[in-house]
Amino acid sequence: MPEEQVDWRETIDCLLDRAKRPFVPIDKTFVQMPRGSARREGPLATFVKNGDLRGLKAYLLIVASASSADESGEWYTTLPLQAWARAFGCFERASGQSAKTAAGKIFARLEERGLIKRTHDGGKRDVRVRLLAQDGSGEDYRRPTTGFLRLSHEFWKSRIDERISLPALAMLLVILGERQPCELPSERMPEWYGWSADTAERGFRELEALGIIDKHSSSKKTPLSPTGFTRVNEYSVLPPYDKSSLERARRNRKGDKHE
Repeated sequence: MPEEQVDWRETIDCLLDRAKRPFVPIDKTFVQMPRGSARREGPLATFVKNGDLRGLKAYLLIVASASSADESGEWYTTLPLQAWARAFGCFERASGQSAKTAAGKIFARLEERGLIKRTHDGGKRDVRVRLLAQDGSGEDYRRPTTGFLRLSHEFWKSRIDERISLPALAMLLVILGERQPCELPSERMPEWYGWSADTAERGFRELEALGIIDKHSSSKKTPLSPTGFTRVNEYSVLPPYDKSSLERARRNRKGDKHE
């Protein structure tokens, strides 16, 4: 069967099904550097500024697929280049060598940002992708144990990944990294995350429309403002992206593997 006729969703499902958890753990430094850092924006800002939605989705899928370390402590996934290209959706817009070239360009961008390292196995037919530190430093990857967010596999299982825009995906990652509910003033986005207030607002609106987040508006006393009050928005993620849903999915996954 020609590559472009293979269902790319099945490739994604297989990658996720063999993972040891129902979510992707992402270090918060991918989204935002710690307080006191010279710059607060994390590697995510580069994807947003460059309009690289395809690269961001590919990176999240790579992290999802590398679910455990090998005996040397490295986290990686090895697949034929054609399979990577299929998982990234490259065959949806191109065919044959063009699709594989597109996948190679995605890998190159992720390498340039210090997020992965790729090598070729099997006479260059297989591509071995090793995770690096998620702060973009190029250091060895360490599985985050504190200070990380969780992106549910339902992001792919429900095919939201096909519908979501870059602003919405960026803001989803931001909200997932915050204690719920959270206040995220749009005017602070350039300083905190490295993209514009307008980008954030577009992301918020889309996430609401997709039924991924809930927004609650209220008034807060601000005695020095013209009216004495300021309108405040609080955001929370909804099932299946919330912590309760992820915990149930984790227990179910663990139970299935013990059967």
